[in-house]
Amino acid sequence: MKTFFPLVLCLLLAAPLAEAQTAAALPVAAAASPAPAPASARRYLTNSGQVTFFSSAPLEDIEALNREVSAVFELNSGKLAFSIPMRSFQFINPLMQEHFNENYAESDKYPRSRFSGTLLRVPTEEELRQGPQNVEVQGELNIHGVTRKVKVPGIMYLRGNELVVTSKFAVETADYKIRIPALVRDNIAKTIDVSIVLACPPAPAATASR
Repeated sequence: MKTFFPLVLCLLLAAPLAEAQTAAALPVAAAASPAPAPASARRYLTNSGQVTFFSSAPLEDIEALNREVSAVFELNSGKLAFSIPMRSFQFINPLMQEHFNENYAESDKYPRSRFSGTLLRVPTEEELRQGPQNVEVQGELNIHGVTRKVKVPGIMYLRGNELVVTSKFAVETADYKIRIPALVRDNIAKTIDVSIVLACPPAPAATASR
């Protein structure tokens, strides 16, 4: 029987916002580049961010995808937060998904993982429009009911009106009291690689002004 293991996350990043929708196709002649967001639009939201985790081990590789990450970024203050619904992780193997939710993540008891933190340095709007900027975020990550202080790397840039944020980092299952059965402990990796991708449009004017 296949087992697997939990994950985590996260990084960087997130709390609610709407993923950028693909604009309807227009004739090339009529297509226009999106107008830059005003400098005052420094709050960005999404509720369709993406997080994946991967672990390679002798017993089997473990990989899952979640497209329901919610996130909010306040670039004026450098504050950010995100929330990940644990039952939204999708596995290729249904049995592995069941084990993840029931035995490892205990998703009914701990339905979400959360992160809140602050950028150590906030890039200027000009820098974000010039291209990807390396950043570091320091804050608290809560997984499986355990909260730990973390500092993770990331990349940020502005693509039209969207703030794009990506991050990759590793999570130790033992740090979050995720238990691996003794029978398979030597065949399952103790570290999980987490990747986050968030494409966040500006918050609506009424929301951004709060």
